[in-house]
Amino acid sequence: MGILYEDAVLIKEAEKAGDYTVITVNCPDKTGLGCDLCRIILLFGLSIARGDISTDGKWCYLVFWVVGKPTRRWDLLKNRLLEVCPICSPAASEIYYYRPEFQQPKSPDVFLLKFWCYYDPKGLLHDVTKVLCELELTVKRVKVSTAPDGRVLDLFFVTDSRELLHTKERQEEATGRLKAVLGDAMISCDIEPAGPEVATCLQGSSFLPSAIKEDIFSLELPSKHPNSFRTSTPVSVTVDNCLSPSHTHVQIFCQDHKGLIYDVMRTLKDYNIQISYGRFFKNPKGNCELDLFIMQVDGKKIVDPEKQNALCSRLRMELDRPLRVDVLSRGPDTELLVANPVELSGRGRPLVFHDITLALKTLDVEIARHMIHDREWEVYRILLDDGDGCPLPRNEIEECATKKLMGWE
Repeated sequence: MGILYEDAVLIKEAEKAGDYTVITVNCPDKTGLGCDLCRIILLFGLSIARGDISTDGKWCYLVFWVVGKPTRRWDLLKNRLLEVCPICSPAASEIYYYRPEFQQPKSPDVFLLKFWCYYDPKGLLHDVTKVLCELELTVKRVKVSTAPDGRVLDLFFVTDSRELLHTKERQEEATGRLKAVLGDAMISCDIEPAGPEVATCLQGSSFLPSAIKEDIFSLELPSKHPNSFRTSTPVSVTVDNCLSPSHTHVQIFCQDHKGLIYDVMRTLKDYNIQISYGRFFKNPKGNCELDLFIMQVDGKKIVDPEKQNALCSRLRMELDRPLRVDVLSRGPDTELLVANPVELSGRGRPLVFHDITLALKTLDVEIARHMIHDREWEVYRILLDDGDGCPLPRNEIEECATKKLMGWE
């Protein structure tokens, strides 16, 4: 087909502020490719304003118009997008199509990042989290403690998407970036393997208060729950089998939010549904419109009314409540709880901890995975104070965190 490996992903940067950067992907197809690409775009802090998808089942062509800060690391983004594309040979003489056995990623090694500071700089957790995101290190758990003499000990359990944190060069890169951010406040910084027993503990306890389970993690349609996100535009999902002889047409209309296209793509991926053609865009009023022509993995339409209703209900729920946010009491203290569903592949939603720390100054964080209603969730429990009283009303804390996570600032 004449497509070189390095040309499978092309990025045309915006020429001036306000213009779109255009990302083009031209490669062999696989179920869930759109989800994997949108997840990486979200991980790099970019927002998809428009998109076009087309495939013949073997080869696909995708175009994303994205917006974001002009200082993005485009070369690194291109490399990460190439990594999830089904492999093409560099010489373009042979194409290696996607095979299902390659889909399941191995569990990454966990490392302990430990550093001491003379004092707790303002916004410490967010500054550190921002650096770790730029380094492509994923935070699994955090513990911040203050010693009697006022020094601060920070423990970050992280994994490395590059799988190089065991090397001296990668460790020096990470510690050097952290020292540049923390400056004179830092006393020492060390990185070491966490060990298999720690990795097991990071999966977290299966225990959560029953009151949280019944409300926060409910899979019922959000209209039955008062704490769904308040949006100006209700989510509309309709299906039609009359427009195409071989595909089911799904039309979605809803208010835009951060990662919306990713939420649609991950839902279809978990249902093992293929997109043959799709178009989506955000209008000037802040609403998003999607037209998708889909089929089941067997290449047939979705004609069963029960399957249609199940898919529409799940899409409505995922778009109305892509994240669950609540403010609770933990004894005398106040706790912010944020939860997001995990893909069947085991990947959590990108940048959740980054956005939480950007919205709030956190003191203690627990990140764990929980199986609830036969579904895996990534749960963030953030202790906001130590019993001295929280400086903001609970509804303001919840609103602040929600706006940052949903991109509604």
